[in-house]
Amino acid sequence: MTSCIMRWRTGRRALLPALALLPALPAAAQQRFITVASTTSTEQSGLFGHILPIFTHTSGITVRVVALGTGQALDVGRRGDADVVLVHDRAAEERFVEQGFGGPRRPVMYNDFVLAGPAADPARIAGTTDVASALRRIAAARAPFVSRGDRSGTHAAELRLWQGAGIDPLPGRGAWYREIGQGMGPALNTAAAQNAYILTDRGTWLAFRNRQDLRILVEGDQRLFNQYGVMLVSPQRHPHVKAADGQRFVDWITSSAGQAAIAGFRIGGEQLFFPNADQAGA
Repeated sequence: MTSCIMRWRTGRRALLPALALLPALPAAAQQRFITVASTTSTEQSGLFGHILPIFTHTSGITVRVVALGTGQALDVGRRGDADVVLVHDRAAEERFVEQGFGGPRRPVMYNDFVLAGPAADPARIAGTTDVASALRRIAAARAPFVSRGDRSGTHAAELRLWQGAGIDPLPGRGAWYREIGQGMGPALNTAAAQNAYILTDRGTWLAFRNRQDLRILVEGDQRLFNQYGVMLVSPQRHPHVKAADGQRFVDWITSSAGQAAIAGFRIGGEQLFFPNADQAGA
């Protein structure tokens, strides 16, 4: 009996170091990741679901995405709560770099915005390629218009377009101009439910299934161009930033392999984003 107890104790002592390693193994496997603060359009369109597994397979680095409006995503970067930001408001991106929060900014891809609305089209904008004229007609008709109202890149673009049209929509707030403070998917759902006009990026529109009576009514105006940029968050300002792995993601998404992955993302045979990392000044 004593010898059995001795053998059990000896075996137990030999097993303890191995058992101690077991809880650590999954944690170690999960340690190599970066956080990317990006837009709801890149997430809700399905782009990240397509390209990130390719990057992870190549690099061994998992990417955790925080999908917000561009303004909020840049705020996450300013706080150092992300390693990389990938957004679409060039003026805001350049301020982010100038203020020392990250950079340099590198172009990644583009698509475009479209103006969607109900098939009945009470403002009579269908077929025009002049987005300023279309917005003036919507305001004159006091036709329902859903705005994201969330400091996103799309919201910033929408406000610039209203300004370019010489219209201040804010006096119509709560009446025909309806700000919801949410991302592109919920905004499209609201517009579909209310038969309202809305500005949306084409990528999210193509991925959106609950269109009901909504149609694309205005497209093709060069003012609807939608450029995306990527930046590493400054490790000098935030020493905990995973600079090496974050830079590897920046380098990959702007490389020929990353650009090919972006170009390969399609819905119904239609390409959603167009890589242009090699276009200086984009």
